[in-house]
Amino acid sequence: MVDKIPKGLFLFKEFFNEKNKGFTLIEIMVVIVIMGLLAGVVVPNVMGSVDQANVNKVISDIKQYEVALDSYRLDAMSYPTTTQGLQALIEKPTTNPKPKVYKSGGYIQKLVKDPWGSDYYYKRPSEHGSRQKYDIFSAGPDGEVGTCDDIGNWNSDNPPTEESCAN
Repeated sequence: MVDKIPKGLFLFKEFFNEKNKGFTLIEIMVVIVIMGLLAGVVVPNVMGSVDQANVNKVISDIKQYEVALDSYRLDAMSYPTTTQGLQALIEKPTTNPKPKVYKSGGYIQKLVKDPWGSDYYYKRPSEHGSRQKYDIFSAGPDGEVGTCDDIGNWNSDNPPTEESCAN
C-alpha cells in the first residue's frame, strides 16, 4: 500500500502503513482539550460582539423612527399621540388629531421589531425630561418595559450595559 502513494505525498508515507490505521485515545483527547480552550476564548468574545450589535441595531432603528416622526410632524403639525403610536407612520391615523396632510405611502414602509423580537414603544409626551418631545424605546433583552436595560432615544448616546444594570 505504501508503494502506491504518489511522490508528492512523500512526507505522509509513514502515516499510510498498516500500523497507523487511526488515532489513539490520547491524541483524540488532546485535540478535544485544545478545541475546548479555543472555544473558551473565542465564544465569550463573539457573544460580546453580538450583544453590542443588537444595541447598535436598536439605536439605528430609533434614529430611523425619529427621522420619520420629524417628517410626519412637518406635514401634520404635531407628533402622533401615544394612542396613534408608531402605526401613524405607516397608515394615516383615524383618531384625533387627524393630520390634514399625510404623505402617500406613509413615512416608513413597515414597523420593525427590536433584535429580541419585541415591538418598539412610543410615548408622547416624553417621560424622560423636557429635552425629548416623545419616547421611542426597546424594552431591551429582558423584554420588560421600565427596567434598566431599556434602550431609548433618551439614552441612545450612552445605552445601558450589563455592567451598568448590575450595579
